[in-house]
Amino acid sequence: MFFRNAKPKVWTFDDRLASLAQAGFSVSRESGGVSKVTRGTCGAMIEDKGNGQVAIGKAGVLVGQEIGVLLSAGYQMFLRTPSGKEVPALATHLKALHAFDEDLREALGLTSLYNLSLGTTSEAHMYDRVVDRDRQPEAHPWDK
Repeated sequence: MFFRNAKPKVWTFDDRLASLAQAGFSVSRESGGVSKVTRGTCGAMIEDKGNGQVAIGKAGVLVGQEIGVLLSAGYQMFLRTPSGKEVPALATHLKALHAFDEDLREALGLTSLYNLSLGTTSEAHMYDRVVDRDRQPEAHPWDK
C-alpha cells in the first residue's frame, strides 16, 4: 500500500540524439557540442546546454549544404542562408518546415508552444522595406 512517485528520467544529450535517430532524423555532430539535425529538405542546429538541456537553433530549409531560415518581406517569404543567398520559399517548403519543427520538438521531449504550433515563424520581418531600417538611428541636428 505504499505509493511511490516515479522518478522522472533525466535525459542526457546523447539520449536526445538517440531519440532523434529513432524518429527518422539524420544527426551529424559538429564541433563544440553542436549537432546538425536533418530530415528530408529541412534541418536545424541543436546545442548541448549541459545537464541534459538542449537548445534548438532556428529550423530552416536546406539550400545546398546550408540551412536557410525564413525571412518575411511582406509580399513573399524567402529563405536566407548564412552566406547571404536568398531563395523564394514555396508552400511545400513551409509545410515541410512546420512538420519538421513539430516532430523535432516531440522527438527531443521538449514542450511545443501554442504560438509556434500555429504555423511557421520568420527569423526577420522586412514589411516596410525601408532602407537601413534596422541599423543604428541617425543623429539628429538637435542632438548636437
